Amino acid sequence: MPLRCLVLASGRGSNFKALLEASAQPQAPFSLEGLVTDRTPCGAQALAERWQVPSQCLPYRDFSTREAFDEALANSIRATAPDLVLCAGFMRVLGPAFFKGCSTPLLNIHPSLLPAHRGLHTHRQALAARDAYHGASVHWVTPELDGGPLLAQARLAIAPEDTEERLAARVLALEHALYPRALSYLAEAGRDARPL
Repeated sequence: MPLRCLVLASGRGSNFKALLEASAQPQAPFSLEGLVTDRTPCGAQALAERWQVPSQCLPYRDFSTREAFDEALANSIRATAPDLVLCAGFMRVLGPAFFKGCSTPLLNIHPSLLPAHRGLHTHRQALAARDAYHGASVHWVTPELDGGPLLAQARLAIAPEDTEERLAARVLALEHALYPRALSYLAEAGRDARPL
């Protein structure tokens, strides 16, 4: 039976689109049951409408505290009851109130070779550090920012002509292939899968 997944997104939805396309393939090992965004309008919402995926917006700015937002998000996830939550360009840092209210496992895709370059501006960080390689990581979400156990990574060599923008585009292409592949692996190997 396919893994039933709920996606969290904040922006244009390019990783969401890659997941939608992969989930539409014959005998796909995962399905996308819904989308939750924290801002409107956003590209991910438009994609959900086009693909007829149920969506909900919890505008972050409508909540008086971070804890209130976290609780509302946890409630939304519980109402959908997915097997797995997929963060795909979701820009909220989840706090203790979320993890207290949500027991569903979460995956995230992050644009660096974790544990290197957590947080924002990872491409800038990689160039400033003069790294030879850069890439993307799929990891389990824990209360520690970008600190959860790894499931999969993909890397590329940083080229002398790479700028922050060029490197970002190259890594994004890796992300679009890596996230569906990691989910397929997880569906076949089970929840306790070793990292790819």
